[in-house]
Amino acid sequence: MGSLVFDSDDLEATEDFLCQAYARMTIGASRAGRAHIRRDSMPSVTVDEIALGFDMSYAVTPLGRICLCLMHEGTIEDHVFQGVRDSFGPGDMVLFAPPDLPYAGRVRTARYNITMLDTALLDQVAATAAGRRPQPVRLTGHRPHSAAAARRLKSTIGYLRDHVLAEPTADEPLIASTSGQLLAATVLAAFPNTARTDPTARDRSDAHSDTLRRAVAYIDDHADQPLSVAGIAAAVHVTVRTLQYAFRRHLDTTPLGYLRRVRLAHAHQELRAADPTDGTTVGAVAARWGFPHPGRFAAQYRQAYGTSPSHTLRG
Repeated sequence: MGSLVFDSDDLEATEDFLCQAYARMTIGASRAGRAHIRRDSMPSVTVDEIALGFDMSYAVTPLGRICLCLMHEGTIEDHVFQGVRDSFGPGDMVLFAPPDLPYAGRVRTARYNITMLDTALLDQVAATAAGRRPQPVRLTGHRPHSAAAARRLKSTIGYLRDHVLAEPTADEPLIASTSGQLLAATVLAAFPNTARTDPTARDRSDAHSDTLRRAVAYIDDHADQPLSVAGIAAAVHVTVRTLQYAFRRHLDTTPLGYLRRVRLAHAHQELRAADPTDGTTVGAVAARWGFPHPGRFAAQYRQAYGTSPSHTLRG
């Protein structure tokens, strides 16, 4: 995990920082003004809060990453990339451009959030298109398909910013892995995309109890390692859709839902075995097993075990 802050009223310095933080670009402004940017990051994900006290034009080369913009104040006008021209105002959540396309536009004295994630994260949580050469999952629209989907995505970004990246435990491997997949899954639920979600006849046929048994065994044996839906499916030699359908059919949950239960059980065992006088804390145990938010961990723990994790540690 890392954090950095940029603050300057020098346009040349601002352009240089933006080129390093995003991609090669040119910017222009009719008057000087202050740019303030705070970036929090973990592997595969960055969350930036940006405030520009001046109007600025921009022309940006392809980012190579998925770049989401959530407007807080001000406007972005005449934002263009291939086939799209749009303007955004307070409350709008948009995809700036596909990762392989350049884009341009103008910011008018605005405050906004930029969240970027690696494209590979989409393939970790969803099925790619079938064929001899499967294609990566791609987003096919720049605005969410519903207001409710946009709200869920805003909430997820806020959760990552305020309750994951704000904590020193964000560099724990399991937290970084699960948080990145949570964001990717929410992005796919919000934007039109090429992921295949409905199981085929072959998927339904393969989603038998033996597939579930092998997947459960794999998760049980590797719960202390970063895991993805795609990685689990590959390990048991089935498609992502088959894996998801098998868990839904036989356990009424998802692969990642089952993984959370297994990790919660490991955290429970560790708390029971720990000596509270040696410095062990509930937060450290929770983070080690991929639970970044102490309050949520405590709620899930109480629901599963009927007591608080701190009581288990003390007892």
